[in-house]
Amino acid sequence: MKYIAVVTTVGNLDEARSIARALVERKLVACAHVSEIESFYIWQDALQEEKEFQLVCKTTGDRYQAVESAIRELHPYDLPDIHARALESIYPPYADWLENSVTG
Repeated sequence: MKYIAVVTTVGNLDEARSIARALVERKLVACAHVSEIESFYIWQDALQEEKEFQLVCKTTGDRYQAVESAIRELHPYDLPDIHARALESIYPPYADWLENSVTG
């Protein structure tokens, strides 16, 4: 089984909590962590500097497309950052819990 962490960012804590809650309730992800970050990027030819909230959502690799689709549905940005990181090494009992959380 492949395990991944799907990452996205949003503009405020309420949006982050709403997306995290929806993904967990839909059993698309086992858990979602929310952290405040500071982002720097170019958007519409101007340097942007702002606080955002990052979601790191743990799930199985076969759930990626469903997670991405749900994030796109729920996300307020025109162009959301949605990407996944492979969890190369994972504590086996935690992996079991993660898999059971998303597959029932």
